[in-house]
Amino acid sequence: MVNFSTEATRRVDWTFGIGYGDDADKAQEVIKGLLAQDSRVLKDPEIFCELSELGDSSVNFATRAWVNAGDYWGVYFDMNKKVYQEFDKAGLSIPYPQMDVHVHKP
Repeated sequence: MVNFSTEATRRVDWTFGIGYGDDADKAQEVIKGLLAQDSRVLKDPEIFCELSELGDSSVNFATRAWVNAGDYWGVYFDMNKKVYQEFDKAGLSIPYPQMDVHVHKP
């Protein structure tokens, strides 16, 4: 067993989703740009952000970046907020599960 919190650097993982019909290239550009602008994010290993899943309600991007261990939670929470704000500015939607219910009378 390895306790990664004792390592000098740690990988931060996110899954960011956009709506079907949104611009996937733009979403990837926004995510990578925000990470690249954050001085706490290490340049090596390189930032990873790729379309990973066509989910039930969203198109998902697996996103990974390396940081110094002490910056882990700050980067994690700051990126969640920044992505939420920047997706809105870029016209990208963050979907949520929806269900249609049809009632049929006999």
